[in-house]
Amino acid sequence: MKKIGVLLVAVTLIAGTIGCSGNGGVGGESYELTIFSTPGGSVTTPGEGTFTYDEGTTVDLVAEAIGEYQFNIWTGDVGTIANVNDATTSIVMNSDNSITARFKCITQVAAGSLHTVGLRANGRVVTSGSNEEGQCDVGDWGRISQIAAGGFHTVGLKTDGTVVAVGLDDDKQCLVDHWTGITQVAGGFYHTVGLKSDGTVVAVGRNDDGQCDVNSWTDIIEIAGGGYHTVGLKSDGTVVAEGRNDVGQCDVDIWTGIVQVAGGGFHTVGLKPDGTVVFVGFDWYGQDNVDWWTDITQVAAGIYETVGLKSDGTVVAVGDCYASSCNVDDWSGIKQIAAGGWDLIGSLGSHIVGLKSDSTVLHVGWNEQSQCVVSGWC
Repeated sequence: MKKIGVLLVAVTLIAGTIGCSGNGGVGGESYELTIFSTPGGSVTTPGEGTFTYDEGTTVDLVAEAIGEYQFNIWTGDVGTIANVNDATTSIVMNSDNSITARFKCITQVAAGSLHTVGLRANGRVVTSGSNEEGQCDVGDWGRISQIAAGGFHTVGLKTDGTVVAVGLDDDKQCLVDHWTGITQVAGGFYHTVGLKSDGTVVAVGRNDDGQCDVNSWTDIIEIAGGGYHTVGLKSDGTVVAEGRNDVGQCDVDIWTGIVQVAGGGFHTVGLKPDGTVVFVGFDWYGQDNVDWWTDITQVAAGIYETVGLKSDGTVVAVGDCYASSCNVDDWSGIKQIAAGGWDLIGSLGSHIVGLKSDSTVLHVGWNEQSQCVVSGWC
């Protein structure tokens, strides 16, 4: 009987050993984990390539950014990743998985008359183009959460709701030091606008056309700065506008169901929830030719151009396309657009900027002031 007992114990131990798997596995199948990364960093744990693990194994993941980049998100077969938004996380191997660590650098772009502005993921601001008025002197701003570009000035919203501005200040458009509780900023040719957390709006700068007469606005959820006018989107989808209206750029009273607005040099654009676009204002250059647009997710307006971002990441543009500023037909993978420019005594300094999902920036148009030199931003 003792021998039989020993034999039974031995068989039990052997069976238990066969059923075990390492690193927390529960035995059975083994699966492959394939890991990639986008530019801007790498996966240091367990590395990049293809690895094999027993079923049920929990694999630690660590992604590390380099330079101006920051980790963004894990994509792919992420169903068993503990936290797709965390650079240090883990994945449970219950099937073959292919995942990618994505990194980001530029998170927003803005276009002024002769300069271009980019916001990095770490809150630092980068610029290119004309600095004749000091509009590119943004090096000591600290951490910024949103940017805007005026005609010849640049505006930054800080994480604490205060605002900074540099550049041309002849009309006190940079007098924003006293602003608090701001959630969004916008710039016109010579004025600056701020949206407060309570839905009211403040503005400073040139007010010859009443573009700063916005103190009575309430329930605003988005603002836009036109050349000499200001636009506000209300929570009920209606739109208000103040300022120069010589070509009807402020005739937005009948608009309803609007989800985003943009102000151009002398026109205003509204995006509807069905992806179509409405337009008022100066239309001599065909910038109003947006009736055929569909599937638009964002609109932008330059001095004489209208730009639309489609849901598939492509871009459309109409208007006065001086210096090939509307050559965006081959753009793809775009997640945000901006447009700027200036009428240089008959020579239009138009330019369009596109931010790609991989954080690279595309730029077409007038480049006399190197406002299109954005390739080295990351």
